[in-house]
Amino acid sequence: MSVARYYHTASTLANGSILVAGGQESGSVYLNSTELYNPSTGTWTMTGNMSIARYASTASTLVNGSVLVVGGFNGVSYLNSAELYNPSTGTWTATGNMSVGKAYHTASTLANGSILVVGGYNGGCLNNAELYNSLTGTWTTTVSMSDARSRPTASTLANGLVLVAGGSNCVSYVGSTVLYDPSAGTWTATGSMNIGRYYHTASTLTNGSILVAGGYNDVSYLNSAEFYNPSTGTWTTTRSMNVGRYYHTASILANGSVLVAGGQGSGGVYLNSAELY
Repeated sequence: MSVARYYHTASTLANGSILVAGGQESGSVYLNSTELYNPSTGTWTMTGNMSIARYASTASTLVNGSVLVVGGFNGVSYLNSAELYNPSTGTWTATGNMSVGKAYHTASTLANGSILVVGGYNGGCLNNAELYNSLTGTWTTTVSMSDARSRPTASTLANGLVLVAGGSNCVSYVGSTVLYDPSAGTWTATGSMNIGRYYHTASTLTNGSILVAGGYNDVSYLNSAEFYNPSTGTWTTTRSMNVGRYYHTASILANGSVLVAGGQGSGGVYLNSAELY
C-alpha cells in the first residue's frame, strides 16, 4: 500500500478492486486516506480522501455498488457520522448520521439491503442497534441487545437472521450469543460459546455453520475454535489452531477452506504464520 495502516477497512468493489479506507499509522496518526488495489496488475493507487479520519470503523458494500463507511475513532472523539464512496467518481459524500458515535462495532447487510450496526464502544460498551436505509440515506433505531458488546462478530445466516457472538461488555469477555430477526426487529438469546472471547473471527462455512476462531479473553491468546449450528442453536468445539492469536483475519477460499492469517500472539508477538481449517 502507499500508506502503512492498521485497523482500516477493506471492501470488494463490483469491478473486483479492493478499497482500503482509514485506519491508523505509526505515531498515533489517524488516517482519512483511501486506496485501491487492482488484482489484475497487483498495484495500489490512491483515491479520494474521506472527510474525516476513521480508525476501527466498518465498511459495507451496498446493492448499488457504493461503500458505506460508518463510525470509528479519530483520535479525539467517537464518530456518529457516515459517508459513501462512489467507485465511478472516486469521491466520498456524507450521508445520514447514527444517533450514537461508536467504534469497534459490527455492520451486517440484511436481505432487504439495509445495514444493521450493532454494539461497539465510545468510552463504554454499547448495546444499541441502528438500521441504515440505503435508499433514503437515513438511520432508524431498532431494539437494543440485552447485553452491551464491544468487538463482537456478526454473521448473517442463510435464514436471514444475524448472529452476534462474543465480545467484551467492559467487565468481562462474554461467550453469549444473540440472534437478530430483521422481520420482527427483535433479539433472542441462542447457545453460548464454550469460551468467552473478543477480537476473534467468524466465518460462514459452506454448510451454513459459523466457525469462530481465536481471540483473547484476558487470560490468554486463544487457539481454540468452535462452530455454531443454526439448526440446533448450539456450539461445538473443533480442533484448535496451532497458535493462539487475535487481531487476525479469516478468509473463505474457493474450495471452502478457511485461511486464518497473521494477528498477535503470546508475548505481544506479531505473527506472520497462517493456518488452514
